[in-house]
Amino acid sequence: MLGVGVGFDTKGAGTVLIKGVRTDKPPEVFQIPDTREGWVESVKVLINSYFHKTNAIEFDYSLVRPAGALIKGFGGISSGPEPLRQLHVSVRDILEKHVGKSISVTAIVDIMNLIGRCVVSGNVRRTAEIAFGDPASNEYIDLKNYEVNPHRAEWGWTSNNSVFATIGMDYSEICERVIKNGEPGFAWLQNMKEYSRINGVKDFKDNRAQGGNPCLEQTLESFELCCLAETFPDKHESFEDFKKTLKYAYLYAKTVTLGRTHWPESNRVLLRNRRIGCSMSGIAQFLAKRGMNELRTWASQGYNAIQDYDKEYSDWLAIPRSIKTTCIKPSGTVSLLAGATPGMHFPTANYYIRRVRLPSTSELLKPLKEAGYAVHPAVEAPDTTLVVEFPISVGNAIRKATEVSMWEQLSLAAFLQEYWADNQVSCTVTFDPVKEGPQLKHALDLYQYKLKGISFLPLVNNAYQQMPYEEISEEKYRELSSGLKTFDIGKVTEAQDPTPDKFCAGDTCNVQLNLS
Repeated sequence: MLGVGVGFDTKGAGTVLIKGVRTDKPPEVFQIPDTREGWVESVKVLINSYFHKTNAIEFDYSLVRPAGALIKGFGGISSGPEPLRQLHVSVRDILEKHVGKSISVTAIVDIMNLIGRCVVSGNVRRTAEIAFGDPASNEYIDLKNYEVNPHRAEWGWTSNNSVFATIGMDYSEICERVIKNGEPGFAWLQNMKEYSRINGVKDFKDNRAQGGNPCLEQTLESFELCCLAETFPDKHESFEDFKKTLKYAYLYAKTVTLGRTHWPESNRVLLRNRRIGCSMSGIAQFLAKRGMNELRTWASQGYNAIQDYDKEYSDWLAIPRSIKTTCIKPSGTVSLLAGATPGMHFPTANYYIRRVRLPSTSELLKPLKEAGYAVHPAVEAPDTTLVVEFPISVGNAIRKATEVSMWEQLSLAAFLQEYWADNQVSCTVTFDPVKEGPQLKHALDLYQYKLKGISFLPLVNNAYQQMPYEEISEEKYRELSSGLKTFDIGKVTEAQDPTPDKFCAGDTCNVQLNLS
């Protein structure tokens, strides 16, 4: 409910009996407090009533602020109690169907996905989920096959599903699913535990690791949180200039580890590991300008510089050195704001339209229209949502994703895992399902020794209206961008409650540290 990503596994399947609720006594009424903790407690009470065969639960939503009210502290506008009401109905329906049976893989993932759907429907909250499952379980690897599980199409999108792959396993059956819809992904827990950078040296620093964050760029123990900072090497004229940026990125991330969370279990592992993840984005741009050998030099020397900073400042702060320090984020919004390609990924196109959805009440819409950007009603919700179109250019010097083979993308991910990332490289490999699909299992046989995690996305022509990215010609880009004006986005203030945020729960967090 804090709007952060969550990872979970399905090891509990078959171990907990769903007993059902008592029917010989009247239901208990749970009045839901108007807090995030209240929402969480309501779900806990509902689930436990089925696990422990207690009285049935009825919910009183009267204290939950109505839709449209300001959210104190968190910012934004309330969605009202309806998303929570829908969650209670859906979870109760799943548990009712399992009464007298042990909880299943599908039920575990369904409940987690439904919670995720409820969280993101809360207007300003953001979340992501990653599920980890058994590669030998057909039930698990078919979760995103909506021909087998049509009911999951409504909420299955809320999690990235990966298997805990084992070195030497047969990848054939899973690859058949990947060719169809790109999931599940692969996480090699053995490599996460044994290696920092996969450079031939096993250090077993992460022997307690249990998984990773939703995009799998950070190895994590149970209850641990990721801590990330993003850098853009292509924006620097020299390595010495980039090294200065790495210092500030390191200091920012390390400073965050001085904070505390709400949970003692998380604080214990966070304060022990001090794990951070200094990431690089714009790799495709860097390669186009400087080439692979210079990337190797910057990555190796940059990694060493961060280790030096970590020794110096950890000693000065009298805290443990960070168990791991570097990664490659998949990136997205952050790289777009910086005018960089995301992470190690190649751009969708050299020129494209980037579409962004905004609520029809957003104060951004008027200045965007006045600046000349095209704004259209969203086809899925024309009364409440508008789509803004931004023409984007990354230039002609950079190859686009369709020009980079599956094998080259895998090689680049392994390269960065060797020379830069002691956590992990988050990479979604795009591939031609007809030409390269049959090669997937052979590629995994080869790269299972060089990666900690990987996911795939088949390149198929599934165009639909108002896609987030749409390739256009250079001429079309110049036409769309020629009349655009600039405007100061800083002068636009969306409605929010003035109450200061606490515990870094929103998009802002004030952390003060005197480093003089």
